[in-house]
Amino acid sequence: RAVALILVLCVSGMRAETARYSVPEEAERGSFVANIAKDLGLTGEELLARQARLVPEGEKQYLQLNQHTGDLVVGERMDREELCGQSEPCLVRFEVLLESPLQSFRAEVRLTDINDHAPVFLNKEIVLKIPESAVPGTRFLLESAHDPDVGNNSLQHYSISSNEYFLVYTRRRSDGRRYAELVLDRALDREQQAEVAFSITAVDGGTPPRSGTALIRVVVLDINDNIPVFTQSLYKVSVIENSSQDTIVVIVSASDLDAGTNGEIVYSIFQNSEENLQTFKISPETGQIRLKKPLDFEEKKTYEIDVQATDGGGLSTHCKVEVQVKDVNDNAPEVIITSLTSTLSEAAPPNTVVALFNVRDRDSGDNGRTTCELTGEQPFRITLLAADAYALVTSETLDREQVEEYNVTLRARDEGSPALSASKTLLVRLLDVNDNAPTFTQAVYTMVMSENEPAGRSLGRLNATDPDAGENARVRYALVPPPTGTLAAASFVSVDAESGTVRSLRPLDYEKVPAFEVTVRAADGGSPPLSAQAVLRVVVRDENDNAPVLLHPAPESSAAGELVPRWAPSGYLVAKVVAVDADAGQNAWLSYELAKATEPGLFRVGLQSGEVRTARAVTERDAARQRLIVLVRDRGQPARSATATLAVALVDDFSDAFHQLGHDPASGQQPQVAEEEMLTTYLIASLCCVSSLFLLSVLVLTASTLCKARVRAELPPPSPSCYADGDFDGVGVGSTGTLSPAYRYEMCLTSGSGRSEFQFLRPILP
Repeated sequence: RAVALILVLCVSGMRAETARYSVPEEAERGSFVANIAKDLGLTGEELLARQARLVPEGEKQYLQLNQHTGDLVVGERMDREELCGQSEPCLVRFEVLLESPLQSFRAEVRLTDINDHAPVFLNKEIVLKIPESAVPGTRFLLESAHDPDVGNNSLQHYSISSNEYFLVYTRRRSDGRRYAELVLDRALDREQQAEVAFSITAVDGGTPPRSGTALIRVVVLDINDNIPVFTQSLYKVSVIENSSQDTIVVIVSASDLDAGTNGEIVYSIFQNSEENLQTFKISPETGQIRLKKPLDFEEKKTYEIDVQATDGGGLSTHCKVEVQVKDVNDNAPEVIITSLTSTLSEAAPPNTVVALFNVRDRDSGDNGRTTCELTGEQPFRITLLAADAYALVTSETLDREQVEEYNVTLRARDEGSPALSASKTLLVRLLDVNDNAPTFTQAVYTMVMSENEPAGRSLGRLNATDPDAGENARVRYALVPPPTGTLAAASFVSVDAESGTVRSLRPLDYEKVPAFEVTVRAADGGSPPLSAQAVLRVVVRDENDNAPVLLHPAPESSAAGELVPRWAPSGYLVAKVVAVDADAGQNAWLSYELAKATEPGLFRVGLQSGEVRTARAVTERDAARQRLIVLVRDRGQPARSATATLAVALVDDFSDAFHQLGHDPASGQQPQVAEEEMLTTYLIASLCCVSSLFLLSVLVLTASTLCKARVRAELPPPSPSCYADGDFDGVGVGSTGTLSPAYRYEMCLTSGSGRSEFQFLRPILP
């Protein structure tokens, strides 16, 4: 059964835990290891909802996590000897990653050894040459058996089959491995027995135990009474890792007092380890030990070599060489990304986790001590979670409109000399948030449309921009409904929602709507949408679609009657033609001209004022009745016009004026009924005037002299006597449109006529 131990450690809001489990090696696929959900205090539903997954430390995934039950099971059979060799403990490390929120849990599974290997001798037959002079108690080193298992399952002891001469003892090295020493128990006699053969058995401590056997053949030599002697029984040397092939490690030396072939020494590496044979070689003649291949401190730190020196007579001795491998900074740090959020919302608050990563350096000491940093100025920082475990988090608020994506470079550097470093670049893209409202390029848009322009014509285009992206930057236009009770200007134009094109909905009359304003809104497609407003002002361009309209004389009268005294000098004001034009600008600029007259040289018309004046003094030769046609024209393209007809009577007094007006050819064209009505009106007016004059004559008699003098000063002679000054004023005509200021007319009564009446003689100019 697996045993789990959870060490709880909270760092920066992340749980840096180390959960330890164990499972036998070679366990079948699907074998239960532990229930992670129970150990983490979570349910299977929570594991599934938070998308729990395993991240192995190495490249291969040996374990699997059932997200429904939380069970950790074996995903692939694991051979402890293949993964870890002789190292103990043998650990398979991994991390458990949870999302929402992002959390990381460290865990390791220890592979417990099973007794799946038996001890094996490299040589099935071991030959020893022992002189017959060897004394009892002499020890001989035997070749060791190799068992890749560890602990109790490794090689525990040696035994030999029954014989008369030798015993075997099991010895233990400093690294814990066991080896056999053969001890001579009884003196040899070559003459009695030249060779002794027996078997040696290596037994491990497994249940059941496994064993390996080899045959030992002892050849008894003739007397060679001196054995080689090493200058040192233990040689300790150190070699820098990555030293090249054939580098000299050490030179061992032995001497033999014998002479001849019995004194010739041959060196060899004793076969106590296959790894030693693959790594080192020795010169038989000189004792130089060289490298067969470069050493790697990260794979093995210490080697123990047994060297044997044998003389020509077959006598041998051995020494031990301990080789310490010195570490050099030959491994750059590794940046291992365990979790990465490649897309990040620009609204993410500071300290949001972007990535989790580990930094690993296979070197030791300062060479394996690492630091981690970011290159460049970016809104991120690195937070230390645990030993060599880091988190990349945001350090400030982000703005996608300024920077859309970041290439974040993580650099890990060790403290070796020279220092080595490694970098890894992460691409972090920012997701847009609708944090920018559209912006109009203008606060007020002014567009022009012609009066009476048909509907559907394009007036212009609105333009608003939004720095956001996607739907958040898609701008749609609309008119803002006007307040209730105001002019429904929104019914005059429309705005295309996509393009912002403004089009007219109906023809407009400048005289009714010279200009109007509407409010337009630009809204983006975000949720919730953001908007901005601008003012759209549409100016209606006037067209000359209105002719001048006569105010005086009234257009319904056939001809207006005006009286001019015979004594009128040049420039005498006869009448004023007043007209207005509903258009604007030059379409409403009116000009007056005399189109037709009985005597063209007698009258002239003011071009801008419309005043009809005498062009010269009136003479007796001039016809008593004059007919004038005044043309009023605007300056539009094309121009529009109207005509006014004036009937002018040249008179000496009221009686004559009545007589002439009564026989005016123009008036003769009117119906008889109209003449009778006019005559009745004049008679009633005359009666009223005579009665009024009779009552007022006494009052004004004393002032008549002064009145006459005043009238003569203002009017050219001959002027009719003025019986009242300022007592009867005409009604002022207020200016409307293009009308001139109001005129006030003075009324004077004349005498010496058989019929009393009054007439408007001329305006009183200011």
